[in-house]
Amino acid sequence: MTTQSLPARTDAPARTPAAKASGRGGRRLLRQRAGRQHHAGPLAYVLLAIMAILSIFPLYWTMVAASTDNTRVSQTPPPFLPGPNLFSNLARAWDEAAMGKAMINSLIVAGVIALSTVLFATLAGFAFAKLRFKGRNALLMLVIGTMMVPPQLAVVPLFMMMADLGWSQQLPAVIFPTLVSAVGVFFMRQYLTEALPDELVEAGRVDGAHSLRIFFSIVLPIARPAMAVLFMITFVHAWNDFFWPFVVLDMTNPTVPVALTQLSAGYVRDQSLIMAGALLGTLPLLAMFIVFGRQIVSGIMAGAVKG
Repeated sequence: MTTQSLPARTDAPARTPAAKASGRGGRRLLRQRAGRQHHAGPLAYVLLAIMAILSIFPLYWTMVAASTDNTRVSQTPPPFLPGPNLFSNLARAWDEAAMGKAMINSLIVAGVIALSTVLFATLAGFAFAKLRFKGRNALLMLVIGTMMVPPQLAVVPLFMMMADLGWSQQLPAVIFPTLVSAVGVFFMRQYLTEALPDELVEAGRVDGAHSLRIFFSIVLPIARPAMAVLFMITFVHAWNDFFWPFVVLDMTNPTVPVALTQLSAGYVRDQSLIMAGALLGTLPLLAMFIVFGRQIVSGIMAGAVKG
């Protein structure tokens, strides 16, 4: 008995050269459309220009007020063009408020606080996002709950603690109470929950890496965009913080916001001198954003594409 082999059944029709060419052309067209830049309309440019002007105007007004005298600033209408006294007022504000020492102190305080907040918040955010341990949710709720407590309630016991440690009128009294923030922990936890795949953590476990090795080798490269944003926000907040440094420091060892209060002393306030001091205190932040702004924005965009 002989068996005859049946021809193979093909359900899908064979693709012709024209179909193949059209398929390649369609894929090429999709790639071109994906890489094409979308141009905004005239209304979008008008709105962006208005927002840019509104954002820059306070800084421009500060420069105008700092370049005139106190009489001209108080007139109605106020001046809208820079005057001739900018550099003389800046020199007066630098000398009268001891801005040199104040800027060094603010740089130390803001830099240490920003670095420690980024490190500790990323560590805690990784633990809350990817590690499994007993009481994790309750501890996270406790951290979030501290955001509801007004910081003014802790001023008296915190000042007593700093006095007992012998840190009154010293920079550690400003730095140590703000080494990490609940906002930073929650921010990094939310970012790592979405940006860090569980498979990468499990692959590190399979390779025998412990939690710290996974953190430094896997988590930090992925969390770099969020860390840059958190560093910038924390640095600006620590630089501009006034209430707690004003309570715990004095004029012999001030930060920039505390030193600026020296310019408003007296029966008649010199508004042009105060504006000159405010302009001096703003220039380091502007310089830092000009230098590192492109890296921060590019890091954010890279993290968004990878996420």
